[in-house]
Amino acid sequence: MGQYLNAVLSRNYEILTLYNENIGNCQGFNSARVDILDHRCMSEVFQAFSPDAVVHTAAVSNSEKAARMPESKVLAVNVEATKVIAALCHKFNAKMIYTSTDLVYDGRCGVMLKEDAPLNPVTLYAETKLLGEEALKSETSDYIILRTALLYGMGLCHAKCHFQQMYESLKEGKPVRLFYDQYRTPLSLSDAASVIEALIRKDIPPQVINFGGKERISRYGLGSILCEEAGISKPLLRAISMDEVLKSKGVKDVSMDTSKLSMLGIERKTIRDSVRDSLNL
Repeated sequence: MGQYLNAVLSRNYEILTLYNENIGNCQGFNSARVDILDHRCMSEVFQAFSPDAVVHTAAVSNSEKAARMPESKVLAVNVEATKVIAALCHKFNAKMIYTSTDLVYDGRCGVMLKEDAPLNPVTLYAETKLLGEEALKSETSDYIILRTALLYGMGLCHAKCHFQQMYESLKEGKPVRLFYDQYRTPLSLSDAASVIEALIRKDIPPQVINFGGKERISRYGLGSILCEEAGISKPLLRAISMDEVLKSKGVKDVSMDTSKLSMLGIERKTIRDSVRDSLNL
């Protein structure tokens, strides 16, 4: 998503995009290589650029990867660095936009969850993203927390999300296993960047916002739409139960009510239209 943000935000704003190990498309924009764990360096970046808004997307953002890493490292990246960035936002009077995750919700308590629904992160990744929410609220009063749904689309440069990996496997005639019993409200990468740009333009009070699409769908359902739009044989899809793979760490349903975005006048494309657009990139 960060690379989509570079392209969208640079149209109307002076941006400084930060990267660490993977430069991606940052070389095409005003950029700097920064380790967000280097707190002195982060302070110097704020001092030099003096931002009006900061979109904080950097994280250990994969549940499986987080589970393999030392817990202290995941906490340092997802919580401690977030707290430092929030304190710098407060110091420099910048609005902070933080991407959290829909996985902070209790995935077994209902459907189309509102922002005040029960929380129950069951993975280290989700737990640290929720702790990141709490850390930033302790340091700044000018923020937007975006509980981000499953993102899909084609990556730019080095990055690939599960959707693209699925597409490439299907194009090669390889079968793909997808959950039929886990539900999300997915959002395309392109729409995600456009929504964040719209939120930056709006003067809204501090709040948590469900950041997703309007349609509740399983991963298998998303794969079916992809096959239909790409002209790929559906029998390559294998429907499996989430419980077969994730067991106690599984989250059955974190589909979100995203009406806050609609009330702010921010619309998103349908999944089918977004999949079609992704295939035409």
